[in-house]
Amino acid sequence: MKLMWHYAMRHKWLLLLDFICIFGFIIVELGLPTILGRIVNQGIANNDFGFVGSQAVLMLLITIVGVSMSIGLSYFVAKITTNIVQEVRDDLFAKIQTFGHLEFENLGVSSLITRTTNDAYQIMLFLGMILRMGFLTPMMFIMSIIMIMKSAPSLSVYVWACLPILLVTMVIIARITEPISQRQQKNLDAINKILRENLSGLRVIRAFVNEKFESKRFNKVNDDYANSSKSMFRLMAVADPGFSLLFNFAIAVIVWQAAKQIGAGTLSVGSLIAFIDYIFHTLISFMLFANVFMMYPRANVSAKRIQEVLDTKPSITDNANGVTQTATEGIVEFRDVTFAYADNAESPVIENVSFTAKPGETVAFIGSTGSGKSTLIQLLPRFYDVTGGSILIDGVDVREYQLKALREKMGYIPQKAMLFTGTIADNLRYGKPDATEEEMRKACEIAQALEFIEEKPKKFQEPISEGGSNFSGGQKQRLAIARAIIRDPAIYIFDDSFSALDARTDALLRERLKNVTKKSTVLIVAQKISTIMNADKIIVLDEGKIVESGTHKELIAVDGIYRAIAMSQLSEEELDND
Repeated sequence: MKLMWHYAMRHKWLLLLDFICIFGFIIVELGLPTILGRIVNQGIANNDFGFVGSQAVLMLLITIVGVSMSIGLSYFVAKITTNIVQEVRDDLFAKIQTFGHLEFENLGVSSLITRTTNDAYQIMLFLGMILRMGFLTPMMFIMSIIMIMKSAPSLSVYVWACLPILLVTMVIIARITEPISQRQQKNLDAINKILRENLSGLRVIRAFVNEKFESKRFNKVNDDYANSSKSMFRLMAVADPGFSLLFNFAIAVIVWQAAKQIGAGTLSVGSLIAFIDYIFHTLISFMLFANVFMMYPRANVSAKRIQEVLDTKPSITDNANGVTQTATEGIVEFRDVTFAYADNAESPVIENVSFTAKPGETVAFIGSTGSGKSTLIQLLPRFYDVTGGSILIDGVDVREYQLKALREKMGYIPQKAMLFTGTIADNLRYGKPDATEEEMRKACEIAQALEFIEEKPKKFQEPISEGGSNFSGGQKQRLAIARAIIRDPAIYIFDDSFSALDARTDALLRERLKNVTKKSTVLIVAQKISTIMNADKIIVLDEGKIVESGTHKELIAVDGIYRAIAMSQLSEEELDND
């Protein structure tokens, strides 16, 4: 409730107008029975139709005011709740942008999507109910009780007898609802997770003819979600008729007792009509508030899940007062760097790694799968922080930089080329927002992407589907490389970024890159010897440690891991020439 109240208090003036509409609506709703009772007791009983007419006009005017208040209430509630859900999602998205890889792994991408969409929506629904009924019903209930006591005190005892039963039932239902809501939201996370995996890996699933297996997996979590939803709806389905039964029973008993009192002359018909209307408002108010109360556990679960995200402290924190400029550009130094994931601190992925790379140099990393190559270079832009040692760029520890300044020094091309929905030009301008078409053409020419772009009907305005699914793997890699080139960074980081390229395109691209990266530091992670054989320094990693280091010629002459990899990829003639 604290989270919801925090956001609601940002809209104090709208809340005040909402409260005014509620108060006006209550006065109108409770004023009508009073006037109706007067019409029966004073007008109809005395055949005073002039009085009846004047009171009818008054009822009409009050009704118009009531409708206006109801419309105003609906408008202000809608405005407040839509503003709040927008702010919640904005804050969630902004918070998520600060997360490092560790937070995404702990919370889960699918769960974060659910929290931003469904959980925020649940809060909007609950706040809509609170602002409409949560304020209205308690005030209506209290004022209705006052009017009941005033109009027919002798009959009010039957109303008081119903209230404890309603209250106990409401508390029991709320207690049952909360664990069901928790299961429901977790099941929704699981649905999103499987759906996301299924859509991302659709080709693999079809290639292995595993559609039925995936359907069974999805059906299981979907059934779990459906069962928890059914439990919730069954509970609600029983609660509403149960309240209505008690309500109708109370009305029947009251009418029976009132009939006796009317016969005895101790109660007028008009007072009974007004009394029944007040009872109706009392019990309906209680029932509506009970619905709000029963919705609270579900909203509370969603609020806790959102609060968990907002309270999560990023493992990578920005140094707001950090370094933004340096005297040199592109000097990379690893000093005895060790890194281990938080959940496996005893088994470092990177251990005691030291090397230096200077502008104009190309340093390559190679090794078996799982040797720590990609993890090593992901430490540079601080996707993770080292657990031992230090990484210096231009003589400054990366943790001393402002994150924006640090990452602007780099052109990072990930192992899996990621393109965003939009156009080719939109994606290239990720590297440089104000890039001209001429700059884009030049970058794409170097990246060997211009040829296939020119073949597209809309050239640089060609739409890109979600994840770049309308481009091949090689085309996506070349566009990702062009996106880094257009930035003209001091440090280029190629994380196995040539893996989808054919030998000819690979060679042409690397040849063109030489001219662009003459003044930059180039770090390359690769699996292919042909990609890195011309590097100034090749570092061979094994289980996170540097086991060999040197040029291609130096390493090929030694009987070690590098030579074994080269022998598996190069012909005897190529090895001899080297």
